[in-house]
Amino acid sequence: MKILVIGGNGLIGSKVVKNLRQLGYEVVAGSPRTGINTVTGEGLADALNGAQVVIDASNAPSFDDQAVLDFFETSGRHLLAAEARAGVRHHIALSIVGTDRMLGSGYFRAKMAQENLIKASGIPYTIVRSTQFFEFLDGIAQYGTVDNEVRLTTAQLQPIAADDIAMIVSDTALAQPLNATIDAAGPEKFRLASLMQTYLAKCNDPRTVIADDEAGYFGMQISDQSLTPDGKASLGTTRFDAWFTKSQAAT
Repeated sequence: MKILVIGGNGLIGSKVVKNLRQLGYEVVAGSPRTGINTVTGEGLADALNGAQVVIDASNAPSFDDQAVLDFFETSGRHLLAAEARAGVRHHIALSIVGTDRMLGSGYFRAKMAQENLIKASGIPYTIVRSTQFFEFLDGIAQYGTVDNEVRLTTAQLQPIAADDIAMIVSDTALAQPLNATIDAAGPEKFRLASLMQTYLAKCNDPRTVIADDEAGYFGMQISDQSLTPDGKASLGTTRFDAWFTKSQAAT
């Protein structure tokens, strides 16, 4: 079976490519650097020739509201149209838990637009909505930093290790399309400010974490329900301490 992974050189996509190749599947890692560009359509027809499954783990190069919407709409239309012509049997997209609850954010509106294009395409699909990755803790800290303080909400998150979400996506690609959306999350819930305090201490980072529910999350006010699954979810197995130990060993 041939599988095309869009975003195949990214954090999650590269892990998915590795997982599926290790299982013996023919996997194409699609990205502009490999000559496959979903925004322009370049290389799509050749990459999809003979492909039964497509995994879209791509991300926008800019998070400006209009730019990110343009990316996901243009990319999605080109990719899905090319898949329809190629007879693809299963489209899997990596999205975000809480997308439909966070539409005040331009990024989440763009992801919602991407999901709607998939549902309307007629191609059998599964949308995998993931919680935040442990690997993005540095970025969250940087966003909340003013001087030597990191102001963060105390709302709950249920972050997942990149290895775990990559395995869930890989398993989804080998299963039958659900024509539905599923959630994926880590095995533990944390208060974001508390988790960051633990993380920075483990990193010997001198910044002080200030719990401040007015700080929001990338400009959005969130609650315990905003970015956590509201029902059944596929859970990763990697707990925070194990992830941190492994990530430090890797670096």
